[in-house]
Order: sequence, then C-alpha cells, then structure tokens
Amino acid sequence: MVVETSNSHAVTRVRQAVAPDAEATAWRKTIRICVTGLRGMPDVMGGVESHCEELLPRIAALAPELEFEVLARRPYVGSEARTFRGIRITPLAAPRRQSSEALISTLVGALHARRNRARFLHIHAIGPALVAPLARLLGLKVVMTHHGADYDRAKWGPLAKFMLRLGEKWGIASAEQVIAVSPSLRESLAARYPARADRITYIPNGVPRLDEDGQSSAEFLRSMGLEAGRYILAVGRLVPEKGFDYLIEAYKRSGTDRKLAIAGASDHETAFSKSILGHADERVLFLGQQPRSAIRHLYKGADLFVLPSFHEGLPISALEAAWCDAPMLLSDIRPNLDLGLPPKNYFPVGDADALAERLAMPGHTFAIDGAAVRQRFDWDEIAIRTLAVYRQLL
Repeated sequence: MVVETSNSHAVTRVRQAVAPDAEATAWRKTIRICVTGLRGMPDVMGGVESHCEELLPRIAALAPELEFEVLARRPYVGSEARTFRGIRITPLAAPRRQSSEALISTLVGALHARRNRARFLHIHAIGPALVAPLARLLGLKVVMTHHGADYDRAKWGPLAKFMLRLGEKWGIASAEQVIAVSPSLRESLAARYPARADRITYIPNGVPRLDEDGQSSAEFLRSMGLEAGRYILAVGRLVPEKGFDYLIEAYKRSGTDRKLAIAGASDHETAFSKSILGHADERVLFLGQQPRSAIRHLYKGADLFVLPSFHEGLPISALEAAWCDAPMLLSDIRPNLDLGLPPKNYFPVGDADALAERLAMPGHTFAIDGAAVRQRFDWDEIAIRTLAVYRQLL
C-alpha cells in the first residue's frame, strides 16, 4: 500500500503504536466512517477544515480497515466526487446561507451515512451536533469533536446562540465519545456536564505541515505587495470575533513603518466584512483567502504574526505560524493560553492601546520556540489518540 506522506518514519512509528492485538481480529474489516460538519477539503478555508485535512489521511494510513468519507457541502467543493490522500470526498446538497447551511448539510449527511451503511458518523462542531440525536436513532455510532464555544461568537444573534447551545447539549448527550480540542474546553465541558465527563477526551489540534510549493517566496511576496521582514501578518476569516478591527486601530496608533497584511475572507458578505475591507490602503493590505501552499510564504516572511481574537477553539493559524517559526503575539484568551507560550507572547484581549505598544516593538521581541510547539502538538500523536477513540467504540 502506498502511503502519501512526507514522513514515512513517523507513519511507521504511529502504525506500530496502534497495531491491533489478537483480541481486535473482529475489528479488522472495512468500516465506513462518515465525517460531517465541515465545508469540505482540501484547501477550504476554516479551522475545522484544516483539522480534518491533517487528521483524516493520517488515520487512514494507520488503519486501512477504516474507510473515510467526508460529506462536503457542494457550494464549496463543486459537484464532482473525488479522493484526497485516501479520503473519499462526497459533495452533498447544501444551501450557502450562514444561518442554515451547517444544520441542513449535516442532516443530509446523516441520512446519506445511514443509506450507505456507515458505522460511524463523526460530527465536527456544535452547530452540526444538533443532528446527533437523529443519527443515533438511525443506528449510527456518533463521535463529536467540539471545536469551541461557537455561541460566544459575536456574529450570531440570540436565536442562533440558543441553537448552538442546544447543539452542544444534544451532541454531548447523544455522542458516545466527545473530543475537545483544548484542555480548558475539556475542563469547562466536564464541569457543565458532569454526568458525561467520562466520555469527554482532550485531543488537541496539531501543528500543520506547510510544504513548499516550488515558488520563490520573494516572488510571491512581491505579487502581494510585500517584502520579507517588512510586514505584520494576521490570518483568519473576516468576522468580528477575530478582532481585526481593533488590530487595524492598534496598528495605526503604533507608528510602525511595517505594512499590515490580513489573509482571509468572509464566507458570506456581511456589514462587518464590508466595513473592515473599507480600511484597505497602501499600508493595510487584505490578501483574500490563500491556499496552504501560499500561506507558508506569508508566515515565513512576516516580521510578526498577530492573533487578536476574542474566540478560538485551539488556534490553527497560530499553530501554522509555529510550523514556520514566526514570532507571534496572541490575545490572552484561554484557548490561546493553552498553547503554553511565554507571557511576553500575550496581550490583553481587546486592548488596542496595549496591542499598539507591542506592535511598535521589533518582531524578534516575540520570538517563540517553534520546535517545542511542534513537539507538543504533533499530528501523528493526535492521530494515534483519535484512532484509539474509534477503537474503543468498536
């Protein structure tokens, strides 16, 4: 069997660690696991999407008896089914509406999983988890990965926040196993749902590998209007909880002569996204959504990476920056603190004055030990732990 990986030694190590014992003979048959809650993959913008793109091919390499099928949303991936690194991508019907696409696509996905005799439905995020009780009624085993308290996001109104809280409650009540992506999230869930605490496991996001694409970094940066070491970088969706509005305010107060580059887009045009794009000028650059093959150049060339967010699960953009050893400055929310960086790498969330003061400093002030972060958040180890959750249920 050909394993698509740039680190065959790591995959061998992972396979040996999870080699089935004699008692697992009955488990070694083809078992279909349908994965839903994400827009799709590869190169679809979003933390859940990046999570699945890194994790699923690794588990598939470890356990050939598992057949993974990602139930993607057709507006984001097109209508043609395909295979990516051993993972089947099946586009299903879904509206492209912020308020309903996650729920409807997950409902369609659960019915598809039952019709195609899947054993598992792995649901990502708490909005899609509203479908977890139905999936159980259909005879599917359910695993839910909780990526963060989405009801804390500023973009949602009261009704949406209520539904997200309900999704969390129903998902935790219905799923046989719940994975929380940060230790603080696991602690919070265990405290609020003590009767289900033994089913909630902390398994983090990992540091994504951003491979070279053969393009010259200098050439790519020039095409973006940037020069290595002469810009501050932020990466994420153009939504209020990312804090890009006060980042721009702090940047303008700081007096730095570096440019500010923001890579990311909005899935749906909103008043906020239109407003923040209005700040674009020759020094504040909005680069739009960039593929992972290009985003590496941005991290590598940045003098400083900044994540000013009010809400995260475990921040994949910061983990990507750690892969590239970028100096970084993060807001002091609990999920960002869970990365375990020194105090110098954090600032009070929402405090534009404190952020402006730090942006005036040279980027190397906020250098990190990238190797230590990569070792702590290793996708190969995360794949081992996630596969163990599947095997426990089987």
